[in-house]
Amino acid sequence: MLKPNTKPALLVLADGTAYHGWSFGAETTAVGEIVFNTGMTGYQEVLTDPSYSGQIITFTYPELGNTGVNPADEESSIVQAKAVIARNITYRPSNWRSTQSLPDYLKQKHIPGIYGIDTRSLTRKLRDYGAINGAISTEILDPEGLLNLIRQAPDMMGLNLVKEVTTPEVYQWSEETDTNWEFAPAMNKNNSLTVVAIDFGIKRNILRRLASYGCKVIVVPANTPSEEILAHNPDGIFLSNGPGDPAAVTEGIAITKELLKANKPTFGICMGHQILGLSLGAETFKLKFGHRGLNQPAGLKEQQIEITSQNHGFAIAEKSLGADVEITHLNLNDRTVAGLRHKTLPFFSVQYHPEASPGPHDADYLFANFVKLMQQAKNS
Repeated sequence: MLKPNTKPALLVLADGTAYHGWSFGAETTAVGEIVFNTGMTGYQEVLTDPSYSGQIITFTYPELGNTGVNPADEESSIVQAKAVIARNITYRPSNWRSTQSLPDYLKQKHIPGIYGIDTRSLTRKLRDYGAINGAISTEILDPEGLLNLIRQAPDMMGLNLVKEVTTPEVYQWSEETDTNWEFAPAMNKNNSLTVVAIDFGIKRNILRRLASYGCKVIVVPANTPSEEILAHNPDGIFLSNGPGDPAAVTEGIAITKELLKANKPTFGICMGHQILGLSLGAETFKLKFGHRGLNQPAGLKEQQIEITSQNHGFAIAEKSLGADVEITHLNLNDRTVAGLRHKTLPFFSVQYHPEASPGPHDADYLFANFVKLMQQAKNS
């Protein structure tokens, strides 16, 4: 439903395709890689996930903003996405947790959005031709003018965005998950285990889950030297999610290689999964349009399936894995590597998001596995 006095907005792709719609959020111009997310909910967690830095998100679910926004659902302190694309948006949300409408929230955060376009057509285009750079504007309504901006934007391939989202200083995290997940075992509640989390663009709920399992969590910048990390005497190392091309995060890969020599239990999620793989000698490649949604099936070696939340545009090349690494999970949509572990050392990782914010809780056991590895190493 069109709000009175709504301004027109223009979306242009790098191939010259133009979509005319209406503005919501901030009235400005944004350029980035256009991707799509298939989740039916969790838009606020998605928008504030640092892994979406540099990207313009198309939501395939046709209604956006019905439940509003609230401070508790933010995965970082800012909206990380460059802009938002939607079919329909809601100015009057209905939810007891809502403190603000999505359009007002985006306006406050200086993030533009466009709605009223055919998002099915756009998504099919992205599936056929792959993720592509584009721009949204309420200021430049001439397609050629926006194309000039798009041509100046860098490609995601080879782009290191971690340095833009990592924490500038070390801090300790203590907040736990505010929801009672009955299946999460009561273990290590005396904070006897210390985890150093390397922040490549970490989500808050990952930190909450680690804290909920009783870990003392110290978060460090992505460029922290290995000797400074080990000086915290960690029981385990956590490699976080993050944006951009993992192969371009050369400093993070070098640091991780040094840390692996200490044989500390190491757990990686998303970008952290890719960094671990690269540190073990594997290679990564860019997916055509990536995996972004809350219903991605990941197959286990034991022939079980997890429904997972995923958000990534790169993957580990299976044939590049060494003989000392085994695949634990595959994405069942395209058979790309979704999980791995070292056969003899306490290193493992997954391409998806077991912290479930947003998304299902199927994979929360991975945090318990990490804790068990740390306890075993500490008691040995």
